[in-house]
Amino acid sequence: MKRLTLHIAFGAATLLSAALAAHSALALRQARQVNAAIAAGGAPEADLPEARFAHALSLSHREGDDSGEAATRAWKALIASERADLRQAARYNLGNLHMRAALAQGDEGIADALPLIELAKQRYRDALRERPDDWDARYNLERALWLAPEVESVAQAEDDTGQAPRERVVTTLQGVRLELP
Repeated sequence: MKRLTLHIAFGAATLLSAALAAHSALALRQARQVNAAIAAGGAPEADLPEARFAHALSLSHREGDDSGEAATRAWKALIASERADLRQAARYNLGNLHMRAALAQGDEGIADALPLIELAKQRYRDALRERPDDWDARYNLERALWLAPEVESVAQAEDDTGQAPRERVVTTLQGVRLELP
């Protein structure tokens, strides 16, 4: 009886080990497919979401007029995907793409960059709606709000006092640092 129990336990352990090995082999195969698609340039027609993400990321960092539009299309396609982790990262990266474009146009004047800053703020808000603990999106939203404060809050301040606000409260407080940590 003792010998039979020992053989059954050994057989169960062997089956469990074989199942784990098969699962690991499948994960390794999928990782190799993703790496091959990324190495091939992350072609957008690849069926792997990770490869599409890598392709969108590479488009975001390219220079040129049409690469920004292609990157925007790629990020929007990922936002429409089923994977929540990639949707979240795509929203954040699309906001970053808009902010980088706004900062590049900001040299010419803030008025030209305002639409892009507003788009970036909306994407950061979308990312925070889905995951409120995303500190990177929260920080970037704050930076975008510093560049282009909300119109409603300025209009409300004008209505309350009858004139435009002269200075921000933060600038008059003692011991408050305005630079980033």
